[in-house]
Amino acid sequence: MNEEYDVIVLGTGLTECILSGIMSVNGKKVLHMDRNPYYGGESASITPLEDLYKRFKIPGAPPASMGRGRDWNVDLIPKFLMANGQLVKMLLYTEVTRYLDFKVTEGSFVYKGGKIYKVPSTEAEALASSLMGLFEKRRFRKFLVYVANFDEKDPRTFEGIDPKKTAMREVYKKFDLGQDVIDFTGHALALYRTDDYLDQPCCETINRIKLYSESLARYGKSPYLYPLYGLGELPQGFARLSAIYGGTYMLNKPIEEIIVQNGQVIGVKSEGEVARCKQLICDPSYVKDRVEKVGQVIRVICILSHPIKNTNDANSCQIIIPQNQVNRKSDIYVCMISSAHNVAAQGKYIAIVSTTVETKEPEKEIRPALELLEPIEQKFVSISDLLVPKDLGTESQIFISRTYDATTHFETTCDDIKNIYKRMTGSEFDFEEMKRKKNDIYGED
Repeated sequence: MNEEYDVIVLGTGLTECILSGIMSVNGKKVLHMDRNPYYGGESASITPLEDLYKRFKIPGAPPASMGRGRDWNVDLIPKFLMANGQLVKMLLYTEVTRYLDFKVTEGSFVYKGGKIYKVPSTEAEALASSLMGLFEKRRFRKFLVYVANFDEKDPRTFEGIDPKKTAMREVYKKFDLGQDVIDFTGHALALYRTDDYLDQPCCETINRIKLYSESLARYGKSPYLYPLYGLGELPQGFARLSAIYGGTYMLNKPIEEIIVQNGQVIGVKSEGEVARCKQLICDPSYVKDRVEKVGQVIRVICILSHPIKNTNDANSCQIIIPQNQVNRKSDIYVCMISSAHNVAAQGKYIAIVSTTVETKEPEKEIRPALELLEPIEQKFVSISDLLVPKDLGTESQIFISRTYDATTHFETTCDDIKNIYKRMTGSEFDFEEMKRKKNDIYGED
């Protein structure tokens, strides 16, 4: 351990593992340590089920009805992958896909007036959907055709809209879309958590809806993918990539001190030894004095013995409760997976509710979501602080990731990865950089 490294990484959350994989592929000498005995940090999957009970301080052992403890892999942070999104691109480019198997999530649903409806994912579904009336459907179809043809490089596709200036609110007006349609377009297709986007230039929103449609087009049922055996498989896949390129991994390593000299990081001390480095990447839990709290997220893991009502008995789905529907500022999300994904015992389902905390009583805020899940066999509640770095790390060379937010996909996490990469290297993140070099350990051309 008493060696000199280019980069030391602390914490094996997904953000940290992807960055250590990229740095290793790019020829950097990387040391990656975690104080925990398992991979994944905040974004781990907990197994066996007994460990989840202990973690949430629930007295006694899980009842026999829960099946074998080792059949469970419960994610602490619920997220899906957008089929055409940035994380899938990262997995494909690095070929980490060879260590993982994915399933398509069976459907995406949206909450309206106390009921849930399938988010229409094709023209045929849109025309059959009871979310909107007949005339509304025609207008919505026109809007979707516009979005599909939109190309920010080709002004002929703009139809009088300036993507960099026209607010999204104006675009909705142009197509004469009503409030309910605006709600599910902004929150279930563009996946915004709040309504701030309405007054921002429309380009980003249109591209988000395109991402949704293109992700959907890849597999048909929904735009979301989920790895068998849980999300904890993702950081481990990138950790393997890093190791193939010479990265050193150490779990169960208590971090005693991050050594800074003249304002710049020079090494990390663990168990009396010092490893030197030029740059450091870590999650907020390793540098509490260098991060600030910008909010909180509540997550409730619910174990069910039944699929969620009105979802066509889907073995996996997402439900979005737009903030307008429940008089809130931010949406509530439900991610549901089951034994079909090798994360629960036979016949069991895991539904995880999450949202950004807005009041002094967070558990009350998520009641509309919990009502959709009844009866619930066991609940595990966590409230986490949202932490962000106080500075960009350019002086100290300590680059800190942001806490995982309440969104149900990895796009914001990938934005953070690209941002840290740019701060560390001074150059824009390029997916090509992630391509495996020829003749790595597999000896493949």
